[in-house]
Amino acid sequence: MTATAEKPAEAGAIPSMTVTLKILRFDPDGLDGREAGTEYWEEFTVEAHATDRVLDALHKIKWEQDGSLAFRRSCAHGVCGSDAMRINARNRLACKTLLKDLNPAKPIMVEPIKGLPVEKDLIVDMEPFFASYREIMPFLMTTGTAPERERLQSPEDRARFDDTTKCILCAACTTSCPVFWTDGQYFGPQAIVGAHRFIFDSRDEGEWDRLEILNDKAGVWKCRTAFNCTEACPRGIEVTKAISEVKHALNTGEI
Repeated sequence: MTATAEKPAEAGAIPSMTVTLKILRFDPDGLDGREAGTEYWEEFTVEAHATDRVLDALHKIKWEQDGSLAFRRSCAHGVCGSDAMRINARNRLACKTLLKDLNPAKPIMVEPIKGLPVEKDLIVDMEPFFASYREIMPFLMTTGTAPERERLQSPEDRARFDDTTKCILCAACTTSCPVFWTDGQYFGPQAIVGAHRFIFDSRDEGEWDRLEILNDKAGVWKCRTAFNCTEACPRGIEVTKAISEVKHALNTGEI
């Protein structure tokens, strides 16, 4: 069943509509009577408003129709990054994606993000993703005596890496990358973005350590400049540009 015409509404009320979500589910334990490890599509129909988000529709399904549906969410305001999933074949945050922007006259396809092991339904194992992030040492590295106050930095120096500070670790960029889908060693775009944030920070002294890590066969040279990562980023980070700047630093020895 697909979306129907909007129903007559009372004065001042927001019209509602019927929307279908087609969700790719995964049953790891066979609790639904299926063989353990079964992957299958299931459709749900909900009443919603055009201005509702995909997350709102998922909540209605879980709270009113099937409490076994599993997905991650936390802040619901596009800050925590926990509800990244594939919606109509694109990586998005469910809390930032409005139903009206998805052509709700057709079933809305919802799947887990690709390239990471699925644990249940829309929940994936994020450990491989965070392992790559930890490997690039995502923290300020300095030597000498710590200052009594904050380490000052000019607006120009801050602007050098401002874009990559916006990352919320949602994994939307990394799991949109076709190289990441097929290469189990590649760090992925987010790890490079995380490294960029410190490599170009004038207060940091570990830039060459990080560049050496990214110069590895699993590092920055795996990127094929598909721009999927930039398109997928819910924070608007120019991911491909950041990767290019890291490559340039390795090629020229200049930061």
